[in-house]
Amino acid sequence: MVFDFLKGEFIDVISWLDDTRDTMVWRFDRRDQAIKMGAKLTVREGQAAVFIHEGQLADVFSPGLYMLETNNLPIMTTLQHWDHGFSSPFKSEIYFVSTTRFNDLKWGTKNPIMARDPEFGPVRIRAFGTYSMRVTDPGRFMTEIVGTDGEFTTDEVSNQIRNQIVQAASQALAGSGIPVLDMAANLEDLGKIIATAITPKVADYGLSIPEFYIENISLPEEVEKVMDKRTSMGVAGDLSKYMQFNAAEALANPASGAGGMMGAGMAAGLGMQMGQHLGPWGAAPAAPSASAPPPLPPAARAWHLAENGATLGPFAEADLAGMVATGKLTRATMVWTAGQDGWKAAAETDLSQLFRDVPPPPPAG
Repeated sequence: MVFDFLKGEFIDVISWLDDTRDTMVWRFDRRDQAIKMGAKLTVREGQAAVFIHEGQLADVFSPGLYMLETNNLPIMTTLQHWDHGFSSPFKSEIYFVSTTRFNDLKWGTKNPIMARDPEFGPVRIRAFGTYSMRVTDPGRFMTEIVGTDGEFTTDEVSNQIRNQIVQAASQALAGSGIPVLDMAANLEDLGKIIATAITPKVADYGLSIPEFYIENISLPEEVEKVMDKRTSMGVAGDLSKYMQFNAAEALANPASGAGGMMGAGMAAGLGMQMGQHLGPWGAAPAAPSASAPPPLPPAARAWHLAENGATLGPFAEADLAGMVATGKLTRATMVWTAGQDGWKAAAETDLSQLFRDVPPPPPAG
């Protein structure tokens, strides 16, 4: 920032060069000198000059080059009862106000906003984003916000603006009636609602909000975890089948805790069965007596099919034979049965026998 003043009793040249990005108001340093009537005032583009005389708001100058006289100081002339053609020096405070746009200012909700979601019920949501700010009424801005501050930056007003934004955002989000899961698709409309609500409030400060954006709306972390689980269950399909699938995965991966426990339990069960078939010294058991009942036939395996991301079944092999005849089960159909290492194509499993009489797909033309 630089300023010019006459090295004498009276100030002859008044101007401001802003070399910062966050200064909104700068007071011209007249070093207790009087301003010469007829002094030159330079107001550059993106600036306004505000005269404060004896604590009262006086004249406001838009961009241009001025020679200070009674004809372009009408308010001050009235306040001081100056005669037309008054030429004596005077003392006033001159504030230069930046009217350019201040961009990329941050806002966010410090505390969660309580909202009633039509699907989940009461929920707590957070939101944050960016906005831009501009001084549209320099005189009002000086009297309502700045006061006698010699240098005023965006940080000194952004806190107050953020409070207004958060209040409007809380009301808009809580009363929108938009489900939380659909808010991401409506950020632009919600942003317009919030911007419309805060426009008259910031106008009371001589400000405007040219741009306002909501960048994200989120739920508490613990709620998001529950939603992730619910999404996983939805992808898996039926809950009982999902549990069966997890059990099979645990068996196939003994390194996991669940797999280790289930594997140990099955090993113990198998050990007990082996102990029943062996003699007390490990010898082979004697042949069963004629009166012993015949062993039970092994239980038929149940098969599961994967179709369009969903799990179908379980089906017996007899059912699958009929599905082969109708073409619903093909060699490429992914299938799974208990004890199998993950999903495999039907032709790679014991079901391959079902396709012995079914011709393979014809060769490409």
